[in-house]
Amino acid sequence: MMNRLAISEQTRRLLAKYNLQLKKRFGQNFLTDPHILEKIVTAAQIHPEVGVIEIGPGLGALTEKLAERGSPVIAIELDQRLIPILNELFQGQPNVTIIQGDALKVDMLEIINRFQDVQEIYLVANLPYYITSPLLIHLLQNRFPFKRLMVMVQKEVADRLTAHPNTKEYGSLSVFAQYFAKVEQVFTVPRHVFVPRPNVESAVVRLDIRDRPSVQVTKESFFFQIVRASFAKRRKTLVNALYAVFSSTLSKDKITELLCAAQIEPKRRGETCSLEEFAKITEVFSDYFSSNRHLQLGGWKK
Repeated sequence: MMNRLAISEQTRRLLAKYNLQLKKRFGQNFLTDPHILEKIVTAAQIHPEVGVIEIGPGLGALTEKLAERGSPVIAIELDQRLIPILNELFQGQPNVTIIQGDALKVDMLEIINRFQDVQEIYLVANLPYYITSPLLIHLLQNRFPFKRLMVMVQKEVADRLTAHPNTKEYGSLSVFAQYFAKVEQVFTVPRHVFVPRPNVESAVVRLDIRDRPSVQVTKESFFFQIVRASFAKRRKTLVNALYAVFSSTLSKDKITELLCAAQIEPKRRGETCSLEEFAKITEVFSDYFSSNRHLQLGGWKK
């Protein structure tokens, strides 16, 4: 096994050989510590019966560790300049496939369907920081058949993904992720194990996708609308935050009444509410709009 210095040096040599200048817009920070790479693969519990999709393989350090476990790996890389390097590195390894594309735009189902004779599909990625939230939302909301997402993200984002009510990190992203998955922050990753070194620390997060959402709601899109509205202005009470969204159809008194019907104190703030409480609010508001069909709620299709 190569030590961290060896992988770091190999990364620099590849960049020099191909005369590559890293682009900030791609968020390229390549992980070079073999021990961290091994920890990621071990924590993800990769084995030959798992098909792995990797997003943002970069120069293939994590890809190599995944392939060593005997799993079929499909790596999706946005930067066209890295494709010839990856093809050269993994030439002759039939369990590794390199695809050039944007993970937000590729036909993910078509890629997943390329796997044969696997029990489960995992996604493993060192995610560029700029794409983390939109990509996780895309993957979860579209319900692609992943059993597990193992992602390295900015530590701040990791804290938000795993946050609980009554903490400053808790917000709409926390609720969204925990609605679809059991989320665990596995370990932190220091800055010095990347080339180039980022300005922030990172953390590895495991999201085990739930067979069914953590709370049951009649209208999922409405649930997320309620959640987003509740966190839009963190200093506002729930009654004021919801009134800012529903003022065209509901008076503040009616919102207060509906919150009380959900057994929620109207003067509470969104960051104090659990997923179960957001579900209660959603159902009460949903029932009210369903029984008053002359009212129109912006963005909500009955």
